[in-house]
Amino acid sequence: MERENSNRSRRITLRLTLEEYAKIERRYKESTCRKLSDYIRRHLFNKPITTYYRNQSIDDAMEEIIIMRNELNAVGNNLNQVVKKMHTLQQIPEFREWIVRYEEERKILFQKINKIQNHIYKITEIWLQL
Repeated sequence: MERENSNRSRRITLRLTLEEYAKIERRYKESTCRKLSDYIRRHLFNKPITTYYRNQSIDDAMEEIIIMRNELNAVGNNLNQVVKKMHTLQQIPEFREWIVRYEEERKILFQKINKIQNHIYKITEIWLQL
């Protein structure tokens, strides 16, 4: 790539309107080209330009998965704290209280796991339709 660039000694100056530049820049950002000059050069010489395709439904699904992952991490941390506390307890009534709390956290954890599994199933269905 360095050798290819070293022979480029000529410049072309071009003036564009804001709208024209915005259109070119938007298309450039959708491509895999690293530099705007590379994108323009490829376009001028009719070379292939690879563009990114974004599927909004998959983007939405990924956002939901990220939220659920964070919730799952929080529930897991709570569950670990409950277990650590249960190991330090000496009195029976206090122990029972923490067992109840552990059961509640465990139920929440399994609900989140089921929600994630259902969401992954939906993503798989969308992906297979492509």
